[in-house]
Amino acid sequence: MSLYRNSAWFLKGLTEFTKNGYLSASKRFVEKDLEVSVAGRSFMITGANGGIGKATAMAIAKRGGTIHMVCRNKDKAEEARADIVKETGNKEIYVHVLDLSETKKVWEFAEGFKKKFKSLNVLINNAGSIMSQRDVNTEGLEKSFAVNVLGIYILTKSLIPLLEKSTDPRVITVSSGGMLVQKLRIGNLQSERGRFDGTMVYAQHKRQQVVMTEQLAKTHTNIHFSVMHPGWVDTPAVANAMPDFHRSMKDSLRTPEQGADTVVWLAISEAATTNPTGRFYQDRKVVPTHLPLAWTHSSPLEEQKLLLLLEDLAKTFQPH
Repeated sequence: MSLYRNSAWFLKGLTEFTKNGYLSASKRFVEKDLEVSVAGRSFMITGANGGIGKATAMAIAKRGGTIHMVCRNKDKAEEARADIVKETGNKEIYVHVLDLSETKKVWEFAEGFKKKFKSLNVLINNAGSIMSQRDVNTEGLEKSFAVNVLGIYILTKSLIPLLEKSTDPRVITVSSGGMLVQKLRIGNLQSERGRFDGTMVYAQHKRQQVVMTEQLAKTHTNIHFSVMHPGWVDTPAVANAMPDFHRSMKDSLRTPEQGADTVVWLAISEAATTNPTGRFYQDRKVVPTHLPLAWTHSSPLEEQKLLLLLEDLAKTFQPH
């Protein structure tokens, strides 16, 4: 079955996830969807110093939004901030240094942010991590899980009260079409059993992000949640984590701006919120979260259990 899944996914990818897939899909885009001013609205973007995150920050800054860049590397973040200010003339760009793999610090950052800022309109969970081998953080958690799943869960949950006080609140998570080859597995969240395949672990985390989004959307109905696949994008992260794929597909990969297009659309357009909350998007369109005949569906009970497991795990790192 996994051979079928992988083959079906790759064929789908060649037609839809590439640069040509984007150019084809963009023919139906409504230009005026993005012709908006977002002055006075604030946007938090994780991993905003490069790739899709920086392209998203740039596009929103051009439209007057206040940007909170949440990045691990201060120097790279300040450099990206200077580029954005220079390019857009928007000085309302703020850098916050945070390593999402340090779970307790994610809590501390979110709690501190709520005390300092009165509103947050949009949270964009963009930062991600693909590890070539299993590694644990100082808290004993597998690092890529800490970044891709638990860190996002804690940041989102902690900021929900601030989002709920703000107008037209939205949460967008940048997932990946790689999750289409994965069925939700909740029995091995820390990748302790079996051989560690970083790409497949990452794809599993992306499936968990989709389930997390669906579940949070059910319980926090006044926030518009969405999760999206940016397509196959030419970013340093892809080049480093999947060098063979990057080398063979380089000419077909999307630009970071093309990858960021749906993130920006979900973050600022009125059209995005006419769709139900909790959906999965590709090229500004709601798309299925499973490939046909791929046997990747899980039970509602398993999906609810993922959230309970994350909640319990998150609590153990919550500062008192």
